[in-house]
Amino acid sequence: MNIILIISATFFSLINYANAANPAENIVMSASQQQSLGVTVTPVSKNTMLSSRRFPGEIVVPVGQERVVSAPQAGLLDQLFVAAGQEVKKGQPIAHLTSADLLALQRDYLQAMTQKKLAAKSLARDAELFKDGIIPQRRFLETESTHDQITASLAQSKQALRLAGMSDNAISQMSPSSGMNSGITITAPIDGQVLTQMVTIGQRVDVAMPLYRIAKLNTLWLEIYAPLESMPLVKLGMPVQVPKLHASGKLIAIIRSVNKADQTVRLRAEITQGDEKLSPGQMVEAEISLGAQAQHFSVPKTALARQGAESLVFVQTKTGFHPLKVKVIFEQGDEAVVDADFKGGERIAVSGISAIKGTWLGLGSE
Repeated sequence: MNIILIISATFFSLINYANAANPAENIVMSASQQQSLGVTVTPVSKNTMLSSRRFPGEIVVPVGQERVVSAPQAGLLDQLFVAAGQEVKKGQPIAHLTSADLLALQRDYLQAMTQKKLAAKSLARDAELFKDGIIPQRRFLETESTHDQITASLAQSKQALRLAGMSDNAISQMSPSSGMNSGITITAPIDGQVLTQMVTIGQRVDVAMPLYRIAKLNTLWLEIYAPLESMPLVKLGMPVQVPKLHASGKLIAIIRSVNKADQTVRLRAEITQGDEKLSPGQMVEAEISLGAQAQHFSVPKTALARQGAESLVFVQTKTGFHPLKVKVIFEQGDEAVVDADFKGGERIAVSGISAIKGTWLGLGSE
């Protein structure tokens, strides 16, 4: 008999749950009932994890806007034309290098040029002889092959001079009668500012040794170090400000790699306004604005009622409470950050949740 009663009570409870599970339904509960059931409420607060906090960040040069100028050949730096802090234009001379190795490259190029002329004449002669039937085809093909090999050798020597820092104009003016030049003028590869001068005049350098660091500074990146729990809250395109320097931009990357030492993640923002007030390597404080798109609120974890995979809170009304579904973004400590359709100023139950839930499901009804 008792088993039948229990099953019947459970059956009617399920029916009541199905009827009460409508989020629009109001739960009637007087103030005296709330007090007797130990129900307490607290105001809902807007989540301020991002909007009211400032995070440390570092100003860096975007990829593609920075170049390191290195020595094309080993030699002696006999002239430097620019220093750190100066603005340069693409193609502007920035240093002069005297290199003995350059003489050897020029010699190889001039020799290849002379051999190319001889090979071209031999090819033209044998082409006429072969046409007239004076020489066999094999002889003509061997001459043609020799011409092609020497042409490839000349192209290789020319490319070596380019890699050594000589311009196409300077290479085209070379001839056996004009002599050779042991100096190389090194030019700026991009427009920008010289950030670092890594050498001094009179210094001997090896091939590929860094000389200058040049960068465009019209747009800068801000690498923000944010706590790991902020990851679910941030989205690409969110506005970012550097309040003290009146600079601003937006998030362009969320780097999903956690620093083991302090459990922070890097967020990258592109600074487009006020970037002239910033410098690479500068440490700043940044703010991330959630904007109107965010409906994130902080609630005590005790306010959450679970219904399977869903969560809800009970919002206080004039006659009792109203169940409201929420999406839990993350939980930390005693608080949970939720995405919910709060209007502002609501008060939610933080204790006596079981009693409210039981009333909502009709467990206390007869």
